Amino acid sequence: MSLTSGLASPQTPLRLFLDRELSAGTRPLRATYRARLRAPRLVLPGDGVGFEAGTVGTAIDQRLRLAFTSAAPVDLATRAGVLMCSEFAPARGLRGRRTDPYTVLAALGRDLIAAISTLVAGLALDDRSQPIARADEDEERLARMLLVAAWYALLYRVPIAFADTPLFKAVSSDPGALTLPRMLAIPHRDLVNDVLAQLNLAEDSSLAMLRAASTLDRCHPGPTFDGSLHVTADADLVVDGLLLDFKSTRRVDEFSKVTMHQLLGYALMDFSDRYEIDAVGVYLTRAGAVISWPIEDYLRLFGARRRDLAEFRAVFATLLAHPAARPTASRLPSSEPPSTASWPTRYPYRGRLLPGLRHRARRGGTPGPAPVLLPALRPPRPDTAAPRLARLTPRDRWWRKMSSSRPNAQRFHTLTFSPPSRGASSGPFTWGAIHTGRCTCRVGYHCCRQ
Repeated sequence: MSLTSGLASPQTPLRLFLDRELSAGTRPLRATYRARLRAPRLVLPGDGVGFEAGTVGTAIDQRLRLAFTSAAPVDLATRAGVLMCSEFAPARGLRGRRTDPYTVLAALGRDLIAAISTLVAGLALDDRSQPIARADEDEERLARMLLVAAWYALLYRVPIAFADTPLFKAVSSDPGALTLPRMLAIPHRDLVNDVLAQLNLAEDSSLAMLRAASTLDRCHPGPTFDGSLHVTADADLVVDGLLLDFKSTRRVDEFSKVTMHQLLGYALMDFSDRYEIDAVGVYLTRAGAVISWPIEDYLRLFGARRRDLAEFRAVFATLLAHPAARPTASRLPSSEPPSTASWPTRYPYRGRLLPGLRHRARRGGTPGPAPVLLPALRPPRPDTAAPRLARLTPRDRWWRKMSSSRPNAQRFHTLTFSPPSRGASSGPFTWGAIHTGRCTCRVGYHCCRQ
């Protein structure tokens, strides 16, 4: 599980831990974010982008990383996607085709990696004496390469969504006819224009000033951290101690809680302080704005209980290394033996019931181990509590209400009716004694005849 998905759910140990440690919430940090974002000039995608906005975001992220350093022309996710194609080819089989699509994708992926590396080395994109953008023809060719590489990265990150990409549809229709030039012609023109527009906007933004003031040895593209052994996490860029995450969203005024926790999570996962992170921030590719905070101010605005980053990292490392702190777990791990004296029945700060805890207490069962990191908000019901009554139907509840509120409801009455006129004799007709109390067959009033 990735760090982002682990923070998206309020029930995971990562989210519960940060909710306990960060007491100020998101309002102070979001207020400073919006105060620094003044009248942004947005670059909106074209009509042909559609559902490929994420592909454009992945491509522009890699292009901006190459402007700082060309140490990694192809990111790890793209290389992993090409490797997955090589693994899928013998496993999937031909399925009636002369050529397997994954075999073609694996071969073209290796050619794509070589082409990107050659083009990036020839353009010298990390040269500070030159602008970020190069000639239009070179940038368009590189944009098409990065868009196709983004589809390979999607195969690694979300394999189930790869079947809906234009790349897989093209190779599935005719695997033998697909070549590298034809593969580079698959991205829609609006996708290429969107990447180029965001790149030109970065030329006149504060990102260009940050690039000019940085050095190659202090730039780390796509960094992975010590905590990535437990939770998958790779940031976009670390430059001169600034952890920068690229965001290509058009809703620049929204600074989500997941993004806030994501930046802090990246900084906490650098246990050995390899990158010397002293500030965190985001770069909005469609607005051309860099918004950053020193790590001390970031913790203060979050209301962190631990302001010392080294101490915070040590506690976070203990949590990730705990065998019970699985990303999919529903509670924080406990460091004490199981106990039934005190255990929580609600989530902190949300007031929602923990699954199954109150119900197990009512049935007289034994609750699970007590998470020591969460407060016990309500004690369990005593074992001497009255057993739960059997489930009643609506008719049973109505009869019980009638029996308790009307003393004469249990009496027998002799009701007089007039029979239907079918040639029968007229006059009053006695139908016998009818039980108006609880009916044994649960049909209605006129069923228990006597």
